[in-house]
Amino acid sequence: MLTLSDNFNKNDLVIQSSTLPQVEYTSDPTSIYPYCFKNFLLDNKPFILKSCIKEWACSLTWVQNSKPNFHYISETYGTAKAPVIDCNTLGTTKESNTGCNKEMTLHDYTNYWQNYIFSNYPQDEPCYYLKDWHFLKDPKSANIYQVPNVFASDWLNEYFAEYLCHQDDYVFTYMGPKNTCTPLHVDVYNSYSWSVNVCGSKEWLFLPPGNEKYFKDSLGNLVTDMKSVDWSSLPPNTVITVHQETGDGIFVPSGWHHQVRNTADTISINHNWINGCNIDHIYKELVTQLEAVKKEIEDCKDMDDWESHCQLMLVSTFAMNFEVLFNMLKHICGKRLASLKSGSILKVVHGGWDLGLDHIIFDLKQARGVLQMCMLHEDWDSNLGADKLIDEMDESL
Repeated sequence: MLTLSDNFNKNDLVIQSSTLPQVEYTSDPTSIYPYCFKNFLLDNKPFILKSCIKEWACSLTWVQNSKPNFHYISETYGTAKAPVIDCNTLGTTKESNTGCNKEMTLHDYTNYWQNYIFSNYPQDEPCYYLKDWHFLKDPKSANIYQVPNVFASDWLNEYFAEYLCHQDDYVFTYMGPKNTCTPLHVDVYNSYSWSVNVCGSKEWLFLPPGNEKYFKDSLGNLVTDMKSVDWSSLPPNTVITVHQETGDGIFVPSGWHHQVRNTADTISINHNWINGCNIDHIYKELVTQLEAVKKEIEDCKDMDDWESHCQLMLVSTFAMNFEVLFNMLKHICGKRLASLKSGSILKVVHGGWDLGLDHIIFDLKQARGVLQMCMLHEDWDSNLGADKLIDEMDESL
């Protein structure tokens, strides 16, 4: 059994019928970890984790009468800046789908938001959505939430927090008025993501892998809004519609395209993450993106050090290449090998959870498998030292 805890009581598990399976985050959340690990993380299927925010401080401070506490947010984080996008311009330019329109301070944004509500959400005014606020970089955000244990084995943010010394992270807050939205997309690296509503509600439209082909234009690009396509001719179960309420956590598997709309004034906390369950998806997507880069510049194939140039371009387009992947795996494996050798407890970065022995061994085996695939790739740099890391794992496993 692969667990964060050795305790598993099936009587603590509550599953309700829905467009997605629902799992109740009970008073003993460690009891649900093995079930979610096996049925959702390993199987790469979405689910709803209910009642996530009972112990979250931000559910009290950021919220007042079930609405955003604009005064507290402005007073506490007013000078912080974050990107915002005007949802009324989505699809008018390529940049409006993927980038921010501008930056705003939290003070200015909360003032805008309150005026927008007071004006009854005018359709002829900008509909700004504040996205990708790295709230943990502000010391005042310490201990305002706890990552649910189901989402806690997170190699990506473990690597960024420790190896890169908090230079960046994939931990965000999104906040915005009713009808703000995120267009159809798949997450960075083909990673997992999770999103918990601190207040408000969302509508999610999920596409199981492969179904995104029904939502492309004549040029093969994803449409901005899935509802612009006629669904009447689509095969059954092409789209999964999910309604997420306050306190709900949504698990987004690797490679699942999705579109999200706030159906009320909403604040959510979100992570992109990678672990032993989806690291093979990340590797496959990296190779796919590398092949696309090589095809894009194949007319330059005779240039000196062409392979290294492709790796540099891969970082600029995909934010990862073989070296970045290896550095992450080396850091993750190094900590787990040290824990095995010393017999010490290993805590994950977010949430304060302990990794069990079975989980540590699982992580090492999954990383080892991906490293072996990397070493077989024609563009792998043998100087990175993957063979030595594999030898060290073989001695310990």
